[in-house]
Amino acid sequence: MAGNKVTAKEHAIRAGVPVLASSEATTDIDALVAAAEDIGFPIFAKAVAGGGGRGMRRVENPDELRPALEAAMREAETAFGDGRMFVEQAVVRPRHIEVQIMADKQGTTLHLFERDCSVQRRHQKVIEIAPAPNLDPELRQRIVRDAVAFAESIGYENAGTVEFLVDTAGERAGQHVFIEMNPRIQVEHTVTEEVTDVDLVHTQIRVASGESLESLGLSQDAIVTRGFAMQCRITTEDPAADFRPDTGKITTYRSPGGAGIRLDGGTVNQGAQISPYFDSMLAKMTTRGRTFDIAVSRARRGLAEFRIRGVSTNIPFLQAVVDDPDFLAGDVSTSFIDERPHLVRSRSSKDRGTKLLTWIADVTVNKPHGDAPSVVEPVTKLPQVDDTPPPSGSKQRLMELGPQGFAEALRASTALAVTDTTFRDAHQSLLATRVRTRDLVDVLPVVAKTTPELLSIEAWGGATYDVALRFLGEDPWERLHALREGLPNVCIQMLLRGRNTVGYTPYPTAVTDAFIQEATAGGIDIFRIFDALNDVTNMRPAIDAVLETGTAVAEVGLCYSGNLLDPSEDLYTLDYYLRLADEMVSAGAHILAIKDMAGLLRAEAAAKLVAALRERFDTPIHLHTHDTAGGQLATLLAASAAGVDAVDAANAAMAGTTSQPSLSALVAALENTERDTGLSLEAVSAVEPYWEAVRKTYKPFESGLPGPTGRVYHHEIPGGQLSNLRQQAIALGLADRFEDIEDWYAHANRMLGRPTKVTPSSKVVGDLALHLVAMDVNPADFEENPGAYDIPDSVVGFMAGELGDLPGGWPEPFRSKILEGKTRKPQMTELTPEQEAALEVPGRERQDMLNELLFPAPTAAYRDVVESFGDVSVIKTRDYLYGLPLGEESVVDIAPGVSLYVSLESISEPDDRGMRTVVASLNGQMRPISIRDRSIEVQVTQAEKADPANPRHIAAPFSGVVTVSAEVGDTVSEGQVVATIEAMKMEAGISTSVSGVVKRWAIPQTQQVEAGDLILEIGAD
Repeated sequence: MAGNKVTAKEHAIRAGVPVLASSEATTDIDALVAAAEDIGFPIFAKAVAGGGGRGMRRVENPDELRPALEAAMREAETAFGDGRMFVEQAVVRPRHIEVQIMADKQGTTLHLFERDCSVQRRHQKVIEIAPAPNLDPELRQRIVRDAVAFAESIGYENAGTVEFLVDTAGERAGQHVFIEMNPRIQVEHTVTEEVTDVDLVHTQIRVASGESLESLGLSQDAIVTRGFAMQCRITTEDPAADFRPDTGKITTYRSPGGAGIRLDGGTVNQGAQISPYFDSMLAKMTTRGRTFDIAVSRARRGLAEFRIRGVSTNIPFLQAVVDDPDFLAGDVSTSFIDERPHLVRSRSSKDRGTKLLTWIADVTVNKPHGDAPSVVEPVTKLPQVDDTPPPSGSKQRLMELGPQGFAEALRASTALAVTDTTFRDAHQSLLATRVRTRDLVDVLPVVAKTTPELLSIEAWGGATYDVALRFLGEDPWERLHALREGLPNVCIQMLLRGRNTVGYTPYPTAVTDAFIQEATAGGIDIFRIFDALNDVTNMRPAIDAVLETGTAVAEVGLCYSGNLLDPSEDLYTLDYYLRLADEMVSAGAHILAIKDMAGLLRAEAAAKLVAALRERFDTPIHLHTHDTAGGQLATLLAASAAGVDAVDAANAAMAGTTSQPSLSALVAALENTERDTGLSLEAVSAVEPYWEAVRKTYKPFESGLPGPTGRVYHHEIPGGQLSNLRQQAIALGLADRFEDIEDWYAHANRMLGRPTKVTPSSKVVGDLALHLVAMDVNPADFEENPGAYDIPDSVVGFMAGELGDLPGGWPEPFRSKILEGKTRKPQMTELTPEQEAALEVPGRERQDMLNELLFPAPTAAYRDVVESFGDVSVIKTRDYLYGLPLGEESVVDIAPGVSLYVSLESISEPDDRGMRTVVASLNGQMRPISIRDRSIEVQVTQAEKADPANPRHIAAPFSGVVTVSAEVGDTVSEGQVVATIEAMKMEAGISTSVSGVVKRWAIPQTQQVEAGDLILEIGAD
């Protein structure tokens, strides 16, 4: 009788227990719709045999009723074998109060007081409390009295639960009504046991065997409550995905314990497989305390102590609930969760340990960079420095004097100022820009203490920005902040590509302004601004934006090419460079930079150029060169003698060839001379062992140039590009033909009009050289008939003027032949109103928008890494690149005072899917991780996946059992339910977003599926 909701209500009426208006039970949907109209909305559609929220729907208006009845009826038929439904009046903002009953065969019926089960989701209880907080004592007495009366009216025996709703709003506020009785022990019985000290399971067994409650020492007077108890149901559901049930293997399981915490769990353990065929509940955590606040406090502790990995759980959601002020005040109702959607979004488990461990395990198995080189931890090679604050340096000088005064002081100084490029251009040129932030930051305290005389360190911009996102799983803005924090006394310099900022195409002024404002706020002091084709108009927005800051220095670079000493040079002459410098000074440059990317500036040419600039301008001059041919120290010394104010050099361990000349060699050469740099030779040499160890750690990324090469004077390949071209040649199978690529680069350079070669113009020349060597084309034939060949897109865009105009004019008729039949116009990236708005807000939002605008694909790759593996920047470089040797422990410091102790214990043989199980220890606990061994080719039959971009593909929203309700050939309308999916206690309709005809089923009518599997395809009408 109690199990049938309709019959139970009839008995409640006869017992004088208040009930809600309802209909007769039936499977006739039309009759139920008519009854609902008589009762009035909102109403509940309920299955006669329902339970656990199944077969129940709240319906707010008539339009929603019929589909709700159909879904609930189908659910009830599947779950209980009884599809009969009835409709019932809904209560306004109700509390769900239930009373624990115990009755013996001798006719004694007792109550063990009430529980508040109001915190529900989809009519399934989430948190239960005993006794109900803030319940009026008189109302409590009426409810427990009616519960006993109902149980006695049906002659009930054993344990049971009588359930009521209490109105909390409207005219009936404070009134209660009977809704049903559950003739069994409930999931939430534990809270009653904790506050009454009665073992309900033990008691019901003894009562069932014929013993009386009196013989068990139980009487109504003897049953009292002590304190409060609260139960949280731990389920494998994803709150962020509408509480969809999650399936998979539990890779980590750790449960809470201690005073006031009780755990009732099933067979939950590490390695357990969660399937969609059973209830989603993993465990019940019951906490108790003398007060409700204490019980809640213990629940917070218990939820925080849980560690469940491998499947999503509702623990973050439960943590948000128990922190909610209204919950703490006991102001709850069955709409509590619906009224607070922020609870779902408020927090999520970072699961940092598992994510980082997965990265290390994957690298260990797949060895993307081979075996780790034998090298000590670089930080062990750093000289010791004390903890006193570093002395004042160029940063403080800039703050005191301002940009113009800073430039004037630089010009007035006799000492040759030095910028250390080790932190940017050196590793960009030698190690494919792969040096990670931690290896740059670790040495900064020593630099700050021992070499405060530096003009600056070049540490940001150029390729470091997109490589951080694309390959390192790092955010470039976070790198900048870390650099600034580690180096408080020396200016930080960056390389800026004019209107392109750090990208490869021009952007609106709003992007340039926002970027420079954000970079200045993040710590950039000196902006070296250049344009790939020396077009000052393309530099002006950046120059203006730097000047607008009022705090940063605008260093404007003229890109050097050719050989101005050559009498036959008719393009890149001294007059050309002087005219260019005049434009830069007129634009407001604080400092002029000579940017010699390929190391073509010979010593005598440097002396001539610097002397001419010095004679015409009083603006400081800063020389940058690469040591590709091996003679650029002479160039620096010649420039110094001619009056250059500053030069670039790199730590000796990271110097030479495609990098800059050696800092130690420069300091030694000028020591005790009029142009003494002021730097200590001992200090700059002391960090060489550190950089040597760093360079060995990154050995797989070495440029491959074993020593200097004089061929650079022929091909003019910039230092950074020379190392990249070697890697590209290897990837294309052209490693043995690199000399041909160098020759072709020279041909391509001439055919394209001898542009100044720096990113992105250098890339254009390199693309053409690689492309034509790969096709084995005769240079003369290509120049005569370019239309007969495929041409790289970057070359077409270059010839169309997308990078600007060439200094010497366009090569004709070659350019016309390239562009024949092609309609390309130079275009600047346009901003949407949303993007423009985001660029106006300083801080993280603007940084994220700049990442997306400048490098959308690398930004997406970075976010994928963070989502899958967390903040990988905290992993030591050896572990990050090469993984861990078996049995060796490593420490990962994930936050101040928070460390993970990681070791790998074993790696299994691959299974038939190419998966290996890596067993790791994380802070002493074993964690199995499944890693795909990408060296193994496997063929695995997989279900057909839906194309997310194709609206005619109907996909499974989550893992479960799908039943297709539409037939092939059926005409369906947008929004129509074409299938249903069931997993655990959840059933949902799957609707089509387009109208059309069912073209095919991708699965049988009923089948287990995974999220994203294709269910059916909708064809056009």
